Amino acid sequence: MRDESGTFRLIPYGHQDIDASDIEAVVAVLRSDWLTQGPTVGEFERQIAAYCGSRYAVAVNSGTSALHLACLAAGVGAGDAVWTTPNTFVASANCALYCGATVDYVDIDPRSYNLCPNRLEEKLARAARAGTLPKAVIPVHFSGQPCDLDALRALSAKYGFCLIEDACHAFGADYRGRPVGSGCGAGLAVFSFHPVKIITTGEGGVAVTDDEQIYRRLLLLRTHGITRDAFEVADPEAGPWYYEQQALGFNYRLTDLQAALGISQLKRATAMVARRRELAARYDRELAPLPLTVPVQDAGSRSSWHLYAIRLRLDALRKSRLEIFNALRAAGIGVNVHYIPVHLQPYFRKRGFKPGDFPLAEQYYREAITLPLYSGLTDAQQASVIETLGKVLAD
Repeated sequence: MRDESGTFRLIPYGHQDIDASDIEAVVAVLRSDWLTQGPTVGEFERQIAAYCGSRYAVAVNSGTSALHLACLAAGVGAGDAVWTTPNTFVASANCALYCGATVDYVDIDPRSYNLCPNRLEEKLARAARAGTLPKAVIPVHFSGQPCDLDALRALSAKYGFCLIEDACHAFGADYRGRPVGSGCGAGLAVFSFHPVKIITTGEGGVAVTDDEQIYRRLLLLRTHGITRDAFEVADPEAGPWYYEQQALGFNYRLTDLQAALGISQLKRATAMVARRRELAARYDRELAPLPLTVPVQDAGSRSSWHLYAIRLRLDALRKSRLEIFNALRAAGIGVNVHYIPVHLQPYFRKRGFKPGDFPLAEQYYREAITLPLYSGLTDAQQASVIETLGKVLAD
């Protein structure tokens, strides 16, 4: 696609939405006394908790770090098992391995592309009989579409695993009229603020929870396992300089610069999600006649539309997915594919997984293409995506 100057520009599948107020917020911190470990991070956490309807929020330097700390806070360790979905980025599985646990997968629902509660229940029943129940289950709200949380929470209560929602796609999504991140109970939800996500802090993430014990564990682990809290150290009278390392923690801190950007972005979060929903609705309408399947929203929930992933009806097309992908890229449409099933990655094949293990996720992957969708996508750019896709599929 060429802009008004005639320059060829790729319309990306995702892009940050930064305005002057965001830049001013970051500059204000640059001029302050605190670039990191200052008051802005705490304010960001308070605003995130309020937005998500959770009691607590702990900000960290990436969504991956948040997943890692969530597993540790849930007590995941060596000898434990963690289950997740194969239709996700590798971080959803790697976080369990970081803790010394093993990882396994549950196939997807072919309609929502999220972890299937029915298949999870079947697998849990088998594991209960074998004495191999997981310590935690990490469902992923793929593309911003909430999982069936009622079913997952019921299974968590029945089988005793910690439910860690990988909500890295789903900031601003609603489930049963409440924001994703609320109602976690003794579990957690994790968000990402990477530039292609709903709001951004550059890199960054957050874990939210309603459980005070989990919250305090997250705080401790985020900063080297060190505390200065007079109520927690062994020698509270030692002096104001005193601190204690009480666990093997990490340097996963978010900076005040990033937190300032996040606070500024939060002011427009509702509007940015609304724009994504508007764009997704247009895709739904105008792509309906084409030989593809558009995403489906489950009743009772509203996606935040991090991604707009279509499935090609390859039996009705004369081209392969690769040919279609390359043609769209050549025309300036920056399509992508989400996701290569995690169990098919070489690292996990070496751990015993193989093609055919999770057939529904594998079939989805063979047909999937992600179209451009972000709050800054213009009507004209989206029209170009729709027109170009139609032509490529018709050729």
